[in-house]
Amino acid sequence: MPGENLTRIEAEERAALLSVHDYDVTLDLTTGDETFRSTTTVRFSAEDGASTFIDAITRTVHSVTLNGQELDPAQVSDGVRIQLDDLKAENELTVVADAIYTNTGEGLHRFVDPVDDEVYLYSQFEVPDSRRMYAVFEQPDLKATFRFTITAPGHWEVVSNSPTPEPVDAGNGAKTWAFEPTLVMSSYITALIAGPYGVVRSELTSSDGRTIPLGVFARKSLMQYLDADYIFEKTRQGFEFYEERFDYPYPFPKYDQLFVPEFNAGAMENAGAVTFLESYVFRSKVTDAIKERRVVTILHELAHMWFGDLVTMKWWNDLWLNESFAEYISTLATAEATEWHGAWTTFNALEKSWAYNQDQLPSTHPIFASITDLEDVQVNFDGITYAKGASVLKQLVAWVGQDEFLAGVAQYFKKHAFANSTLPDLMRELEATSGRDLSAWTSAWLETAGVNTLRPEIETDDSGVITGFAVLQEAAADYPTIRPHRLAIGFYSLEDGRLTRTHRVELDVAGERTEVADLVGMQRPDLVLLNDDDLAYAKIRLDPQSLQVATEHLASIENPLARSLVLGSAWDATRDAETRPRDYVRLVLGNIATETESTTLRTVLGQLQLAVLNYSARDHRDELLQHVTDELWSLTSGAEAGSDAQFQFLKAFAGLATAGAHLDTIAALLDGSTTLPGLEIDTDLRWELLAALVAGGRAEQADIDAELERDRTATGRQNAALAQAAIPTAAGKQAAWASLVDEDRAPNAIVRSTAQGFRRAADTSLLEPFVPTYFDSLQRIWKERSYGIASALINGLYPSPLASEDLRSATRAWLDANPEPPALRRLVIENLAGVERALTAQARDAE
Repeated sequence: MPGENLTRIEAEERAALLSVHDYDVTLDLTTGDETFRSTTTVRFSAEDGASTFIDAITRTVHSVTLNGQELDPAQVSDGVRIQLDDLKAENELTVVADAIYTNTGEGLHRFVDPVDDEVYLYSQFEVPDSRRMYAVFEQPDLKATFRFTITAPGHWEVVSNSPTPEPVDAGNGAKTWAFEPTLVMSSYITALIAGPYGVVRSELTSSDGRTIPLGVFARKSLMQYLDADYIFEKTRQGFEFYEERFDYPYPFPKYDQLFVPEFNAGAMENAGAVTFLESYVFRSKVTDAIKERRVVTILHELAHMWFGDLVTMKWWNDLWLNESFAEYISTLATAEATEWHGAWTTFNALEKSWAYNQDQLPSTHPIFASITDLEDVQVNFDGITYAKGASVLKQLVAWVGQDEFLAGVAQYFKKHAFANSTLPDLMRELEATSGRDLSAWTSAWLETAGVNTLRPEIETDDSGVITGFAVLQEAAADYPTIRPHRLAIGFYSLEDGRLTRTHRVELDVAGERTEVADLVGMQRPDLVLLNDDDLAYAKIRLDPQSLQVATEHLASIENPLARSLVLGSAWDATRDAETRPRDYVRLVLGNIATETESTTLRTVLGQLQLAVLNYSARDHRDELLQHVTDELWSLTSGAEAGSDAQFQFLKAFAGLATAGAHLDTIAALLDGSTTLPGLEIDTDLRWELLAALVAGGRAEQADIDAELERDRTATGRQNAALAQAAIPTAAGKQAAWASLVDEDRAPNAIVRSTAQGFRRAADTSLLEPFVPTYFDSLQRIWKERSYGIASALINGLYPSPLASEDLRSATRAWLDANPEPPALRRLVIENLAGVERALTAQARDAE
């Protein structure tokens, strides 16, 4: 039988045969630490006499009963699918099986809290993993209702999509919770979260007058850090914003938000039971960027209750529409409904930089991607699906009008509620409300790949008066589409020490050259900024004079979005080897001290690290690293006491410190002999400083063990794994490698932390012996591990810090020898692209 990878053709054939009515799922969570009993009864219609299959990833199938007839599990089940033949017009199927708990963040994840040894469970089903918990027709267009009955330890909280009922005694300290059937939904947004979670409850009144119960959950050992009142406040603001804009009341009977351990993503939009990465429960100081990101994530998942859960894509090729819409509308809601009014600057600094990077990889794809199977979906949770899609939706809104856009969305919800839809369904509603034909826009922006680059061409006379101004557009050779753009051009002049916008013109750019007659005859300003206000999706370049002015005076631009755009332009030019990395470093260090936007600061400091460690020429890298680290400590010391900037500069300093004096400073901060005003060296910051000392050879295993004794928590274990993998010896790196590749016991969070520490190497020669081993292991890892673990290992262990010709050659050789599977190749190709870009940048920096 076929394996776990469902194809689109199989899904279409199955959907043509079946109509699923309802599921009764009974789970017994008291049967042991490895498996749980799963009993599923599903009722469905089918073509008389047809054959199909149901998905069920199991350890053991005990019985299969189809329309009263017992089938032999050994004959019909392979542990992944159960074959169903001779179907009737109406069918009832019951499957009794032992399903498997995971520690990979897929299916029903099981976690034991090291603080109190309590067990916590949560489900994560997107894309294809509800089949790991119960037998199911695993595809989004076979919607049904789901009735869950759960037996679990009596002291647990048990949460699903429907409101939690009062449990009844099941004996031996267990209880049984019999939930009411859900509303009609896809299986991937069903959910089960169970364990002794702490909970804070509240409620709100929906726009249709219903009382919506609210709950915020976290592990007991984290409840002291849970700021539930703030989370409820953002939730209420989101409800009010969306219900008004969508003209559709919240569609589900309650709304729980649960912070769960060892989560693979930021959050998941289970209907009425949203799960979040529990690092969003802040036990230590975090940057303002992370605080804002949590708000965007809360509103992103809430938006999915309408776009994704109420109305669901028919197949995964419209995944982008779910995620792009949620990303766009949550940014709008954050900016307009919460205190984070600079959310669009954050969007530019974070999402759009992600999109531009992704769109220049060899694996880039149209926003509306061709998804042939589940493996295609897994690798498409990327910067195109989320960030580029949201960027072009923003551009579409600017074109058709926000009111018209939201009116079309409202009609879309009404017409397709509790059903499935496709992109044309939405486009028809937007065309109707805007009066515009969107076919050309769809073709240019959704069906082609790649990002355009826009440059100004400016001619002046001897007195500086502009005699010619044009916007030049180019496209990558592999993706030659020249697109229409709506954008603004800003003129900035130095006045009283500030770079202030003195003129703005908005226009349509089309073709390879667009003349801007409105600017002819004006005095040339100090700085010209294409795509001012960030209306368009395109890389922009600064002309040489503007780049020079930006290098000297960027910090004096008052508008934070304009600053972000200039920084993004300089970084794109560095990545494209048009600007030397050392010049980018100079621009950043000369202007970053007064940056007010936390996400801009966080993004730029990450880019600064990449420029120094990967993009700089090798013959002066050590000197540049020393200089940058010196400057980061100066920035830390000079920052406002207790400020976000102080915190971020220190973290960046610790991430780059390798020299003796720098490590002395970190050791002094850790032992308290040096202090920074207003900054507490709290638990998580202690771990960051210790990891720097370990990587620098100034701390060892005993120091890690001592710190773990102070912090015997799940996060402490993850930090200890990272620090241990950073030990700068051949034996240390080999031990880290073996714990991930030679063994298959580590949970997902430990896998990620260990891989991060493994790649941390001031002496990158420590990674060279692992290059052949890495490539020898790839096919085995892909075959034997779940997608979540395999992708974490393939990306996390790729020795990218080497960024060398030898690594490029080895990667190309593996790709030449391994034509399959495509999803694995894509991960390797993307890593190769990073090395090739680094080598090109290094060559430019050496000039």
